[in-house]
Amino acid sequence: MRKFVIATALLSSATLMTACQSKEADAVEDSAEAQADQIDEMADNATSEVQEEALENKADMVEEVGEEKANQMDDNGEIAPSETGMGDTQ
Repeated sequence: MRKFVIATALLSSATLMTACQSKEADAVEDSAEAQADQIDEMADNATSEVQEEALENKADMVEEVGEEKANQMDDNGEIAPSETGMGDTQ
């Protein structure tokens, strides 16, 4: 259940971010997500709960780092208009 909730939240945020990112940033984020998915698969096959939890935490960290790198690529260290709420048409 926890994985489902996390996956749903990440999918929602990824969908929102995809519209704002460059192709290069998307590639960085996609690569991190693919690595995180591989680590999650390893966690599913772990022989203990401790090992499974450690691998899940590592997968989360890999994905977070990838997202941050992608954001930095697009923002150049600045706050993007998409993150300020200014200019929103919704």
